[in-house]
Amino acid sequence: MILNIAVIGCGSIAKHRHLPEYAQNKQVNIAAVCDIVGERAEKAALQYDAKAYTDYKELLKNEKIDAVSVCLPNYLHAPVSIEALNAGVHVLCEKPMATSEEEADKMIEAAERNGKKLMIGHNQRFVASHQKAKELIESGAIGKIYSFRTAFGHGGPEGWSADGKNSWFFQKDKAFIGAMGDLGVHKADLIRYLLQDEFVEVGAFVETSAKENTDVDDNATLILKSEKGTIGTLAASWAYTAKEDNSTTIYGEKATLRLEDDPSYSLAAQYANGEVVKYELGAIQSNAEGGQTTTHVIDHFIESIQNDTTPLIDGEEGKKSLAIILGALESVETKKIYSLEKL
Repeated sequence: MILNIAVIGCGSIAKHRHLPEYAQNKQVNIAAVCDIVGERAEKAALQYDAKAYTDYKELLKNEKIDAVSVCLPNYLHAPVSIEALNAGVHVLCEKPMATSEEEADKMIEAAERNGKKLMIGHNQRFVASHQKAKELIESGAIGKIYSFRTAFGHGGPEGWSADGKNSWFFQKDKAFIGAMGDLGVHKADLIRYLLQDEFVEVGAFVETSAKENTDVDDNATLILKSEKGTIGTLAASWAYTAKEDNSTTIYGEKATLRLEDDPSYSLAAQYANGEVVKYELGAIQSNAEGGQTTTHVIDHFIESIQNDTTPLIDGEEGKKSLAIILGALESVETKKIYSLEKL
């Protein structure tokens, strides 16, 4: 069955990820696109032989759509996703899924009530090195996990977002959160996935030090503690100007895993007995030139609809990763370690 798809929001993430990956999927027909900037919608519509809209409500009313991608500023993720779900449409929503726990709950409830899929676009789970690392951890080859550090940073959204320095990413009323929401929530989701463990406490330091004329964070460092007692750090930054860092290190009883830390080997396992195993598993997805192949997010979303299976990152999973970032904001506000069990 061919699914009719619409993409709501035609900025960079839609242009570089969602639209081309839908176009590559033989089970998909891109029926409509929407953007409040008419020219942007028209350009995408022309490229993908779709109908252009500037009002998503009109799109949902007029088009026979099976599923949508919501690629909008963060503050619109929840309301637009809920409206689409209530219209009987499956939703793939960009991260962070919402700006509060209440919004996330409403999205999950709307998906359940309407019997539709809700997936959050956390692509790090699909990276080959991350999946291999999860296998090694689950097999017991690494032993007990003691600690970790994970980071995601680059020069900032102005380098690749559709509106450059004028992007909504830098406006708190639209973005709600800066580098922590743009990049940090990805790594929060990844480390939960790798360790198969939930975090119970978070402490955070957040600064706006690299960007001018913005009221959102551009540098954040979180300290996390899990249910199993694993502690580690998570850094998110728009101030890594020389080169993107998307690396993770897992420190275990029997080995250390280094992920996306070496340009030639996407995973290196350094064992306590001196043995080193290096894996060539292909490059991680990047916004850099030539860094796009497929994130597997779109294909997984389509498969979950076709096969009526639960997406790997459903609303509940998205909410748990969002909770870490919300907890970090509470920690900054109160200058105390925040208990995530309250969420």
